[in-house]
Amino acid sequence: MKLYKIEATNWETFFGTAENPIVREVTIIAQTPSNDAFLLLSKDTHNSLELLNTVPTGFDFTYCQEWGLTINDAVVDRVILDLRKKAYGTIENQLDVQYWDIVNSTTTWKTSINTVKANYPKR
Repeated sequence: MKLYKIEATNWETFFGTAENPIVREVTIIAQTPSNDAFLLLSKDTHNSLELLNTVPTGFDFTYCQEWGLTINDAVVDRVILDLRKKAYGTIENQLDVQYWDIVNSTTTWKTSINTVKANYPKR
């Protein structure tokens, strides 16, 4: 996934308004204390946003409060793993799908796993 920075002044241009929202497949993970900029993750390329190679200073982590406020590259990687884990579902459900794939000679499990990998690529 790619790490982007969006300025608050660019928010409506990128996300639209309440009346005319623009749906984006992104995950917001941090913000400045003054809410004038945000960090987000996306599998897609967004030329209108600033693509980052590393986490800049001055941001507080907001994705999961239990993890604290510190954000760095390791935390971004942890977020990506968390998103993937949630998308995969439980191991019990995966095993059930695998069983029915064997019984029905289908590839549902493999297809769903590949979809998660495509939607939440590692950095």
